[in-house]
Amino acid sequence: MQEGSTGPEFETRPTGSVMGFPAHEARPGALGEVHSRPYPLVATPRVLVQLSFMTEGGSVVDQAVLSELSRRLGIAAPDRQARHHAMKWGKGTLRWERHTEFSTYLWEGPLSERGRGQEDSPFGNGFSPPGTVISGIRLEIRNWTPDSERLIESFDPTSLCYSLVEGGNAAIVTDFRQDGDGLTRILILDRGLTPARAGALSHRLIDIETYRTLAMLGLPLALSLSGRVRRIEDRLAVITGEMREPETRDNQKLLADLTELAAELEADAASSLYRFGASRAYDGIVTERLDALEEAVVPGHETWASFLQRRMAPAMRTCRSVEERQANLSRKLTRATTLLRTWVDVEVEKQNRDLLASMNNRARLQLRLQQTVEGLSVAAVSYYVVGLIGYLAKGISSWTGLAIAPEAVTAASVPVAILLVWWAVRRVRRLHSEPARQAGSE
Repeated sequence: MQEGSTGPEFETRPTGSVMGFPAHEARPGALGEVHSRPYPLVATPRVLVQLSFMTEGGSVVDQAVLSELSRRLGIAAPDRQARHHAMKWGKGTLRWERHTEFSTYLWEGPLSERGRGQEDSPFGNGFSPPGTVISGIRLEIRNWTPDSERLIESFDPTSLCYSLVEGGNAAIVTDFRQDGDGLTRILILDRGLTPARAGALSHRLIDIETYRTLAMLGLPLALSLSGRVRRIEDRLAVITGEMREPETRDNQKLLADLTELAAELEADAASSLYRFGASRAYDGIVTERLDALEEAVVPGHETWASFLQRRMAPAMRTCRSVEERQANLSRKLTRATTLLRTWVDVEVEKQNRDLLASMNNRARLQLRLQQTVEGLSVAAVSYYVVGLIGYLAKGISSWTGLAIAPEAVTAASVPVAILLVWWAVRRVRRLHSEPARQAGSE
Protein backbone atom coordinates (compact mmCIF):
# COMPACT_ATOMS: atom_id res chain seq x y z
CA MET A 1 0.00 0.00 0.00
CA GLN A 2 1.43 3.36 -1.03
CA GLU A 3 1.39 6.45 1.14
CA GLY A 4 -1.31 8.90 0.22
CA SER A 5 -3.68 6.22 -1.04
CA THR A 6 -7.30 6.95 -0.33
CA GLY A 7 -10.47 4.94 -0.23
CA PRO A 8 -12.02 2.62 2.33
CA GLU A 9 -9.66 -0.26 1.51
CA PHE A 10 -6.62 1.88 2.29
CA GLU A 11 -7.83 3.56 5.50
CA THR A 12 -5.75 2.97 8.64
CA ARG A 13 -7.42 0.60 11.06
CA PRO A 14 -8.47 2.23 14.31
CA THR A 15 -6.28 1.78 17.36
CA GLY A 16 -7.53 -0.99 19.64
CA SER A 17 -9.15 -3.03 16.90
CA VAL A 18 -8.97 -6.75 16.21
CA MET A 19 -9.05 -7.65 12.51
CA GLY A 20 -10.73 -4.33 11.88
CA PHE A 21 -13.41 -4.77 14.56
CA PRO A 22 -13.53 -2.27 17.45
CA ALA A 23 -12.12 -3.69 20.67
CA HIS A 24 -13.54 -3.34 24.15
CA GLU A 25 -12.17 -0.32 25.99
CA ALA A 26 -10.87 -2.47 28.86
CA ARG A 27 -9.08 -4.97 26.58
CA PRO A 28 -5.65 -3.25 26.60
CA GLY A 29 -5.58 -3.21 30.39
CA ALA A 30 -6.65 -6.84 30.64
CA LEU A 31 -4.00 -7.96 28.16
CA GLY A 32 -1.27 -5.77 29.61
CA GLU A 33 -1.81 -6.95 33.19
CA VAL A 34 -0.06 -10.24 32.33
CA HIS A 35 3.09 -8.28 31.45
CA SER A 36 2.82 -5.64 34.19
CA ARG A 37 5.52 -7.22 36.40
CA PRO A 38 8.03 -8.87 34.07
CA TYR A 39 10.94 -10.75 35.57
CA PRO A 40 14.22 -8.89 35.00
CA LEU A 41 16.94 -10.66 33.03
CA VAL A 42 19.70 -11.00 35.60
CA ALA A 43 23.23 -12.07 34.73
CA THR A 44 25.56 -13.47 37.38
CA PRO A 45 27.11 -11.90 39.45
CA ARG A 46 24.50 -9.26 40.31
CA VAL A 47 23.03 -7.45 43.29
CA LEU A 48 19.40 -6.42 43.83
CA VAL A 49 18.40 -3.93 46.50
CA GLN A 50 14.71 -3.32 47.10
CA LEU A 51 13.04 -0.91 49.51
CA SER A 52 9.30 -1.08 50.16
CA PHE A 53 7.56 2.05 51.46
CA MET A 54 4.12 2.40 53.00
CA THR A 55 2.40 5.07 50.94
CA GLU A 56 -0.08 6.67 53.33
CA GLY A 57 0.30 9.87 51.32
CA GLY A 58 -1.02 8.22 48.17
CA SER A 59 0.39 8.05 44.67
CA VAL A 60 1.18 11.78 44.63
CA VAL A 61 4.23 11.24 46.85
CA ASP A 62 5.56 8.46 44.60
CA GLN A 63 5.04 10.68 41.58
CA ALA A 64 7.07 13.44 43.22
CA VAL A 65 9.94 11.01 44.00
CA LEU A 66 9.96 9.63 40.46
CA SER A 67 9.83 13.11 38.98
CA GLU A 68 12.88 14.12 41.02
CA LEU A 69 14.80 10.99 39.99
CA SER A 70 13.86 11.54 36.34
CA ARG A 71 14.94 15.17 36.56
CA ARG A 72 18.34 14.10 37.89
CA LEU A 73 18.72 11.72 34.96
CA GLY A 74 17.42 14.23 32.44
CA ILE A 75 14.54 12.03 31.26
CA ALA A 76 10.76 12.38 31.23
CA ALA A 77 8.83 11.41 34.33
CA PRO A 78 6.31 8.53 34.10
CA ASP A 79 2.61 9.14 33.59
CA ARG A 80 0.61 9.92 36.71
CA GLN A 81 -1.61 6.89 36.10
CA ALA A 82 1.33 4.47 35.71
CA ARG A 83 1.64 1.64 38.22
CA HIS A 84 5.16 0.56 37.26
CA HIS A 85 8.13 2.23 35.64
CA ALA A 86 11.77 1.41 34.87
CA MET A 87 14.73 3.69 34.25
CA LYS A 88 18.47 3.30 33.83
CA TRP A 89 20.46 4.25 36.90
CA GLY A 90 24.22 4.10 36.73
CA LYS A 91 25.26 0.67 35.51
CA GLY A 92 21.98 -0.86 36.60
CA THR A 93 18.23 -0.39 36.39
CA LEU A 94 15.77 1.11 38.85
CA ARG A 95 12.25 -0.40 38.80
CA TRP A 96 9.29 1.13 40.59
CA GLU A 97 5.93 -0.51 41.27
CA ARG A 98 2.86 0.82 43.04
CA HIS A 99 0.73 -1.59 45.06
CA THR A 100 -2.41 -1.12 47.12
CA GLU A 101 -0.83 0.21 50.31
CA PHE A 102 2.87 0.26 49.50
CA SER A 103 5.32 0.90 46.68
CA THR A 104 8.61 -0.79 45.86
CA TYR A 105 11.88 0.59 44.46
CA LEU A 106 14.16 -2.15 43.14
CA TRP A 107 17.66 -1.39 41.95
CA GLU A 108 19.48 -4.11 40.05
CA GLY A 109 23.12 -3.60 39.16
CA PRO A 110 26.59 -5.14 39.07
CA LEU A 111 27.93 -6.68 42.26
CA SER A 112 31.02 -4.89 43.52
CA GLU A 113 33.61 -7.04 45.23
CA ARG A 114 35.13 -3.96 46.86
CA GLY A 115 32.16 -3.17 49.07
CA ARG A 116 28.80 -1.50 48.92
CA GLY A 117 30.33 1.95 48.72
CA GLN A 118 31.31 1.24 45.11
CA GLU A 119 27.73 0.36 44.10
CA ASP A 120 25.89 3.12 42.29
CA SER A 121 22.42 2.57 43.80
CA PRO A 122 19.91 5.45 43.96
CA PHE A 123 19.33 5.00 47.70
CA GLY A 124 22.09 7.33 48.77
CA ASN A 125 22.17 10.99 49.58
CA GLY A 126 19.45 12.91 47.79
CA PHE A 127 16.85 10.14 47.70
CA SER A 128 13.58 11.32 49.25
CA PRO A 129 11.56 8.36 50.59
CA PRO A 130 7.83 8.43 49.75
CA GLY A 131 6.95 7.00 53.15
CA THR A 132 8.17 4.80 55.97
CA VAL A 133 10.13 1.68 55.06
CA ILE A 134 8.33 -1.60 55.70
CA SER A 135 10.80 -3.92 53.99
CA GLY A 136 14.42 -3.71 52.88
CA ILE A 137 16.18 -6.49 50.97
CA ARG A 138 19.68 -7.02 49.62
CA LEU A 139 19.91 -10.02 47.31
CA GLU A 140 23.23 -11.11 45.88
CA ILE A 141 23.56 -13.55 42.97
CA ARG A 142 27.03 -15.14 42.81
CA ASN A 143 28.60 -17.94 40.88
CA TRP A 144 28.71 -21.09 42.98
CA THR A 145 32.36 -21.45 43.86
CA PRO A 146 34.16 -22.60 47.01
CA ASP A 147 34.84 -18.96 47.88
CA SER A 148 31.20 -17.90 47.48
CA GLU A 149 30.00 -20.99 49.33
CA ARG A 150 31.98 -19.86 52.36
CA LEU A 151 29.72 -16.80 52.55
CA ILE A 152 27.05 -19.08 54.05
CA GLU A 153 29.07 -19.03 57.27
CA SER A 154 28.34 -15.30 57.63
CA PHE A 155 24.63 -15.99 58.22
CA ASP A 156 23.16 -16.66 61.65
CA PRO A 157 23.15 -20.46 62.12
CA THR A 158 20.17 -20.35 64.51
CA SER A 159 17.83 -19.21 61.71
CA LEU A 160 19.77 -20.26 58.63
CA CYS A 161 17.62 -21.41 55.71
CA TYR A 162 19.55 -23.19 52.96
CA SER A 163 18.01 -25.24 50.16
CA LEU A 164 18.44 -26.19 46.51
CA VAL A 165 16.12 -24.91 43.77
CA GLU A 166 15.82 -24.96 39.99
CA GLY A 167 16.62 -28.63 39.84
CA GLY A 168 19.84 -28.20 41.79
CA ASN A 169 21.17 -25.42 39.55
CA ALA A 170 20.99 -22.88 42.37
CA ALA A 171 20.99 -22.61 46.14
CA ILE A 172 19.12 -19.98 48.15
CA VAL A 173 20.41 -18.85 51.53
CA THR A 174 19.12 -16.41 54.16
CA ASP A 175 18.67 -16.06 57.90
CA PHE A 176 15.81 -13.50 57.69
CA ARG A 177 17.89 -11.15 59.86
CA GLN A 178 18.85 -7.58 59.08
CA ASP A 179 22.37 -6.29 58.53
CA GLY A 180 23.82 -2.98 59.69
CA ASP A 181 21.78 -1.09 57.08
CA GLY A 182 18.53 -2.75 58.13
CA LEU A 183 18.39 -4.93 55.01
CA THR A 184 17.48 -8.62 54.96
CA ARG A 185 20.34 -10.51 53.32
CA ILE A 186 19.61 -13.14 50.67
CA LEU A 187 22.24 -15.09 48.74
CA ILE A 188 21.74 -17.06 45.52
CA LEU A 189 24.52 -19.41 44.47
CA ASP A 190 24.30 -19.96 40.72
CA ARG A 191 25.75 -22.86 38.83
CA GLY A 192 23.85 -22.87 35.55
CA LEU A 193 20.89 -20.47 35.66
CA THR A 194 19.87 -18.56 32.56
CA PRO A 195 19.32 -14.80 33.01
CA ALA A 196 15.56 -15.37 32.76
CA ARG A 197 15.54 -18.08 35.44
CA ALA A 198 17.83 -16.04 37.67
CA GLY A 199 15.48 -13.08 37.34
CA ALA A 200 12.40 -15.18 38.10
CA LEU A 201 14.06 -16.79 41.13
CA SER A 202 15.25 -13.47 42.57
CA HIS A 203 11.79 -11.99 42.03
CA ARG A 204 10.15 -14.82 43.97
CA LEU A 205 12.57 -14.55 46.87
CA ILE A 206 12.10 -10.78 47.11
CA ASP A 207 8.31 -11.27 47.08
CA ILE A 208 8.54 -13.83 49.88
CA GLU A 209 10.45 -11.45 52.15
CA THR A 210 8.30 -8.43 51.27
CA TYR A 211 4.91 -10.09 51.66
CA ARG A 212 5.79 -12.10 54.77
CA THR A 213 6.64 -8.79 56.47
CA LEU A 214 3.38 -7.22 55.34
CA ALA A 215 1.41 -10.30 56.42
CA MET A 216 2.81 -10.02 59.93
CA LEU A 217 1.41 -6.50 60.33
CA GLY A 218 -1.89 -8.06 61.37
CA LEU A 219 -0.37 -9.79 64.43
CA PRO A 220 0.16 -6.70 66.68
CA LEU A 221 -3.38 -5.56 65.87
CA ALA A 222 -4.76 -9.02 66.66
CA LEU A 223 -2.94 -9.09 70.00
CA SER A 224 -4.24 -5.65 70.96
CA LEU A 225 -7.83 -6.55 69.99
CA SER A 226 -7.75 -9.92 71.74
CA GLY A 227 -7.92 -8.34 75.20
CA ARG A 228 -10.78 -6.05 74.18
CA VAL A 229 -12.73 -8.95 72.67
CA ARG A 230 -12.18 -10.89 75.91
CA ARG A 231 -13.54 -7.99 77.95
CA ILE A 232 -16.65 -7.77 75.76
CA GLU A 233 -17.15 -11.55 76.05
CA ASP A 234 -16.96 -11.34 79.86
CA ARG A 235 -19.38 -8.41 79.95
CA LEU A 236 -21.80 -10.26 77.65
CA ALA A 237 -21.71 -13.26 80.00
CA VAL A 238 -22.62 -10.99 82.94
CA ILE A 239 -25.49 -9.36 81.01
CA THR A 240 -26.95 -12.68 79.86
CA GLY A 241 -26.76 -13.87 83.47
CA GLU A 242 -28.78 -10.82 84.57
CA MET A 243 -31.28 -11.52 81.80
CA ARG A 244 -32.11 -14.83 83.47
CA GLU A 245 -33.39 -13.05 86.61
CA PRO A 246 -36.83 -11.67 85.67
CA GLU A 247 -37.53 -10.33 89.17
CA THR A 248 -34.54 -7.96 89.26
CA ARG A 249 -34.01 -7.52 85.54
CA ASP A 250 -33.99 -3.98 84.12
CA ASN A 251 -34.60 -4.50 80.42
CA GLN A 252 -33.98 -0.90 79.42
CA LYS A 253 -30.61 -0.75 81.18
CA LEU A 254 -29.53 -4.14 79.85
CA LEU A 255 -30.52 -3.13 76.33
CA ALA A 256 -28.47 0.05 76.62
CA ASP A 257 -25.45 -1.95 77.84
CA LEU A 258 -25.77 -4.43 74.96
CA THR A 259 -26.06 -1.63 72.42
CA GLU A 260 -22.92 0.00 73.78
CA LEU A 261 -20.99 -3.29 73.62
CA ALA A 262 -22.21 -3.92 70.06
CA ALA A 263 -21.11 -0.44 68.96
CA GLU A 264 -17.65 -0.95 70.47
CA LEU A 265 -17.27 -4.36 68.85
CA GLU A 266 -18.38 -3.16 65.43
CA ALA A 267 -15.98 -0.22 65.60
CA ASP A 268 -13.08 -2.58 66.35
CA ALA A 269 -14.17 -4.99 63.61
CA ALA A 270 -14.42 -2.19 61.07
CA SER A 271 -10.97 -0.85 61.95
CA SER A 272 -9.37 -4.31 61.66
CA LEU A 273 -11.29 -5.52 58.62
CA TYR A 274 -8.79 -4.28 56.04
CA ARG A 275 -5.67 -5.30 57.95
CA PHE A 276 -6.84 -8.86 58.61
CA GLY A 277 -7.99 -9.24 55.02
CA ALA A 278 -4.67 -7.90 53.73
CA SER A 279 -2.74 -10.28 56.01
CA ARG A 280 -4.67 -13.23 54.60
CA ALA A 281 -3.95 -12.11 51.04
CA TYR A 282 -0.24 -11.52 51.72
CA ASP A 283 0.06 -14.89 53.46
CA GLY A 284 -1.47 -16.53 50.40
CA ILE A 285 1.10 -14.86 48.14
CA VAL A 286 3.94 -16.07 50.36
CA THR A 287 2.57 -19.63 50.22
CA GLU A 288 2.30 -19.47 46.43
CA ARG A 289 5.86 -18.20 46.04
CA LEU A 290 7.22 -20.88 48.39
CA ASP A 291 5.39 -23.62 46.48
CA ALA A 292 6.81 -22.30 43.21
CA LEU A 293 10.38 -22.64 44.55
CA GLU A 294 10.10 -26.44 44.75
CA GLU A 295 12.90 -26.58 47.30
CA ALA A 296 15.14 -29.59 47.75
CA VAL A 297 16.46 -30.19 51.25
CA VAL A 298 20.15 -29.73 51.97
CA PRO A 299 21.03 -32.22 54.73
CA GLY A 300 21.49 -30.50 58.05
CA HIS A 301 19.70 -27.31 57.02
CA GLU A 302 16.14 -25.99 57.06
CA THR A 303 14.18 -24.96 53.97
CA TRP A 304 12.55 -21.59 53.54
CA ALA A 305 9.07 -23.12 53.49
CA SER A 306 9.45 -25.06 56.73
CA PHE A 307 11.03 -22.12 58.56
CA LEU A 308 8.34 -19.61 57.53
CA GLN A 309 5.52 -22.08 57.99
CA ARG A 310 6.53 -22.73 61.58
CA ARG A 311 6.74 -19.03 62.40
CA MET A 312 4.04 -17.44 60.26
CA ALA A 313 1.30 -20.03 60.70
CA PRO A 314 0.72 -19.28 64.43
CA ALA A 315 0.56 -15.55 63.69
CA MET A 316 -1.97 -16.04 60.89
CA ARG A 317 -4.01 -18.37 63.10
CA THR A 318 -4.05 -15.68 65.78
CA CYS A 319 -5.39 -13.14 63.29
CA ARG A 320 -8.04 -15.57 62.07
CA SER A 321 -8.97 -16.46 65.65
CA VAL A 322 -9.55 -12.83 66.63
CA GLU A 323 -11.52 -12.21 63.45
CA GLU A 324 -13.70 -15.27 64.06
CA ARG A 325 -14.20 -14.29 67.71
CA GLN A 326 -15.36 -10.87 66.59
CA ALA A 327 -17.82 -12.42 64.13
CA ASN A 328 -19.17 -14.94 66.68
CA LEU A 329 -19.43 -12.28 69.37
CA SER A 330 -21.30 -10.02 66.97
CA ARG A 331 -23.86 -12.77 66.33
CA LYS A 332 -24.26 -13.43 70.06
CA LEU A 333 -24.77 -9.74 70.78
CA THR A 334 -27.35 -9.59 68.00
CA ARG A 335 -29.30 -12.53 69.45
CA ALA A 336 -29.17 -11.14 72.99
CA THR A 337 -30.26 -7.71 71.76
CA THR A 338 -33.13 -9.24 69.79
CA LEU A 339 -34.29 -11.16 72.86
CA LEU A 340 -34.18 -8.07 75.04
CA ARG A 341 -36.01 -6.02 72.43
CA THR A 342 -38.71 -8.68 72.37
CA TRP A 343 -39.14 -8.42 76.14
CA VAL A 344 -39.21 -4.64 75.92
CA ASP A 345 -41.84 -4.83 73.18
CA VAL A 346 -43.94 -7.17 75.33
CA GLU A 347 -43.71 -4.72 78.23
CA VAL A 348 -44.73 -1.85 75.96
CA GLU A 349 -47.68 -3.90 74.66
CA LYS A 350 -48.76 -4.58 78.24
CA GLN A 351 -48.55 -0.88 79.02
CA ASN A 352 -50.54 -0.08 75.88
CA ARG A 353 -53.14 -2.70 76.86
CA ASP A 354 -53.49 -1.18 80.33
CA LEU A 355 -53.71 2.29 78.83
CA LEU A 356 -56.43 1.20 76.41
CA ALA A 357 -58.34 -0.46 79.24
CA SER A 358 -58.12 2.74 81.28
CA MET A 359 -59.31 4.74 78.29
CA ASN A 360 -62.26 2.34 77.84
CA ASN A 361 -63.22 2.79 81.49
CA ARG A 362 -63.06 6.54 81.08
CA ALA A 363 -65.20 6.30 77.95
CA ARG A 364 -67.83 4.21 79.75
CA LEU A 365 -67.90 6.67 82.64
CA GLN A 366 -68.24 9.56 80.23
CA LEU A 367 -71.10 7.74 78.47
CA ARG A 368 -72.94 7.16 81.72
CA LEU A 369 -72.42 10.77 82.73
CA GLN A 370 -73.62 11.87 79.33
CA GLN A 371 -76.74 9.73 79.62
CA THR A 372 -77.41 11.15 83.10
CA VAL A 373 -76.95 14.69 81.81
CA GLU A 374 -79.28 13.94 78.90
CA GLY A 375 -81.98 12.73 81.30
CA LEU A 376 -81.58 15.81 83.47
CA SER A 377 -81.53 18.04 80.43
CA VAL A 378 -84.78 16.50 79.13
CA ALA A 379 -86.42 17.14 82.48
CA ALA A 380 -85.08 20.68 82.73
CA VAL A 381 -86.02 21.66 79.19
CA SER A 382 -89.43 20.03 79.57
CA TYR A 383 -89.94 22.02 82.80
CA TYR A 384 -89.18 25.28 81.04
CA VAL A 385 -91.37 24.39 78.05
CA VAL A 386 -94.30 23.44 80.30
CA GLY A 387 -93.78 26.69 82.21
CA LEU A 388 -93.92 28.67 78.98
CA ILE A 389 -97.13 26.85 77.97
CA GLY A 390 -98.64 27.66 81.38
CA TYR A 391 -97.82 31.35 81.01
CA LEU A 392 -99.25 31.27 77.50
CA ALA A 393 -102.50 29.68 78.72
CA LYS A 394 -102.89 32.29 81.47
CA GLY A 395 -102.32 35.09 79.01
CA ILE A 396 -104.87 33.80 76.52
CA SER A 397 -107.46 33.33 79.27
CA SER A 398 -107.03 36.89 80.55
CA TRP A 399 -106.93 38.55 77.10
CA THR A 400 -109.79 36.71 75.45
CA GLY A 401 -112.00 36.09 78.47
CA LEU A 402 -112.38 32.45 77.53
CA ALA A 403 -113.05 30.03 80.35
CA ILE A 404 -109.77 28.17 80.07
CA ALA A 405 -108.21 26.58 83.09
CA PRO A 406 -104.47 27.30 82.78
CA GLU A 407 -103.73 24.49 85.23
CA ALA A 408 -105.45 21.94 83.02
CA VAL A 409 -103.60 23.12 79.90
CA THR A 410 -100.28 23.00 81.77
CA ALA A 411 -100.97 19.51 83.08
CA ALA A 412 -101.94 18.26 79.63
CA SER A 413 -98.80 19.70 78.03
CA VAL A 414 -96.41 17.96 80.40
CA PRO A 415 -96.27 14.51 78.67
CA VAL A 416 -96.32 16.11 75.22
CA ALA A 417 -93.43 18.43 76.08
CA ILE A 418 -91.41 15.61 77.63
CA LEU A 419 -91.86 13.41 74.54
CA LEU A 420 -91.00 16.20 72.12
CA VAL A 421 -87.87 17.24 74.04
CA TRP A 422 -86.74 13.63 74.41
CA TRP A 423 -87.23 13.03 70.69
CA ALA A 424 -85.29 16.22 69.80
CA VAL A 425 -82.35 15.26 72.05
CA ARG A 426 -82.19 11.75 70.57
CA ARG A 427 -82.26 13.13 67.04
CA VAL A 428 -79.44 15.57 67.75
CA ARG A 429 -77.32 12.81 69.29
CA ARG A 430 -77.99 10.53 66.31
CA LEU A 431 -76.95 13.26 63.88
CA HIS A 432 -73.71 13.76 65.79
CA SER A 433 -72.87 10.03 65.92
CA GLU A 434 -73.44 9.32 62.19
CA PRO A 435 -70.10 10.91 61.03
CA ALA A 436 -68.21 8.90 63.66
CA ARG A 437 -69.81 5.64 62.48
CA GLN A 438 -69.04 6.43 58.85
CA ALA A 439 -65.37 7.17 59.73
CA GLY A 440 -65.11 3.89 61.64
CA SER A 441 -66.56 1.85 58.76
CA GLU A 442 -64.03 3.37 56.35
